Amino acid sequence: MTPADDESTFNLRRVQAMLGLSRHIVTGLIEAGFVAPTRGKRNEWRFTFQDLTLLRTAHALQTQGIAPRRILRSLSRLKATLPGELPLTGLRITAVGDDVAVRDRTGRLQSGDGQLLMDFDIAPVAGSVTILERAPAAPKRASDEPDARDLYLSALALEATDPAVAEATYLRALALAPDLEDAYLNLGAMWDEAGRYSELVRLSAAAVEHCPDCALIHFNLAVALDHLERLEEAAASYERSLTLDPTLADAHYNLAQLHEQAGDEQGALRHYSAYRRLQR
Repeated sequence: MTPADDESTFNLRRVQAMLGLSRHIVTGLIEAGFVAPTRGKRNEWRFTFQDLTLLRTAHALQTQGIAPRRILRSLSRLKATLPGELPLTGLRITAVGDDVAVRDRTGRLQSGDGQLLMDFDIAPVAGSVTILERAPAAPKRASDEPDARDLYLSALALEATDPAVAEATYLRALALAPDLEDAYLNLGAMWDEAGRYSELVRLSAAAVEHCPDCALIHFNLAVALDHLERLEEAAASYERSLTLDPTLADAHYNLAQLHEQAGDEQGALRHYSAYRRLQR
């Protein structure tokens, strides 16, 4: 299997963040044969948008108690239906029983009399892929102010077209809900890509205060500190992220590099070994 193009695919950490699933769940779905990601330049898993769709679908069907054989049959039909690239309009994936259907987001799908097991959108945002759950919205009066989740979804949709407004909207959402983990992660990703590491340190420090048990937030703080050459603090944040999630492979890799730079060959070897084990 040839290495995947890292620019057009997603690593495991990013997939976990986008799908809201633990590494254990994602690797379990891979081991069950529901999806077969490629390998990247460092032998890490790389996922396409089709892989994200299959993972999200398999997890939804699995949690509803659908038998593995039926899930595989559904995924096979779904994979044959998915386009090679995510359309600009996005896609809508709906399942009734093990009948999985794909529509563009402007289409209408009748679910018949079966139980609706899942209903979500896949949208292109800022060169990435976003999974949006579809749920009946509570009626609002015209005078109602948007809540934090509304603002978060608005910011998500604005990332590709108006990142400055998206940033301001994420900050408004966090002002209303300081524990909105997804907003910290998405805004942090924007600032990381823009090289705004000093701001990312401040954002991540606030995120750690309100979401102390999120491994990815500690990892983001570590990455920002790493870029600012605050290496001891970065190492401590990488260690904290691994305490919360020992399967966070990128944290092992980055921490191994820090140990290597410090001349700690044994520490570097320990984390490189952990990284390689997690990539198998």
